[in-house]
Amino acid sequence: MKILEDLLYTNDHEWLKVEEDKAYIGITDYAQDALGDIVYVELPEVDDEFEMEEAFAVVESVKAAADIYIPVDGRVLEINEDLEDDPSLVNEDPYESWMIAVELEDKSQLDELMNSGEYEKFLEEEE
Repeated sequence: MKILEDLLYTNDHEWLKVEEDKAYIGITDYAQDALGDIVYVELPEVDDEFEMEEAFAVVESVKAAADIYIPVDGRVLEINEDLEDDPSLVNEDPYESWMIAVELEDKSQLDELMNSGEYEKFLEEEE
């Protein structure tokens, strides 16, 4: 499993990349591998607002459909429209294929997320 060092992670297998007051959010390599071939991604609208741990997207694969949960409070600034045309991009590179970018409303929420080392230990305990 690929885990990038500069990202933050949730125990629901979402990742978050912080750039000042903006955060890019997607699913981890572990999540895309568990889901299998992704055939559809349903994303929110720009300006939609979500609270921490609220479902913001749905990913459908040949195996299952899964809700994707937002790791922080935020307002959607961008969606990755490429995924609507080609959902398999998430399987190809889940860390390049972010789903949404949000405006960070409360940076203290980042303290509740795992760094790469903590996430790696979390995965080992799950297996």
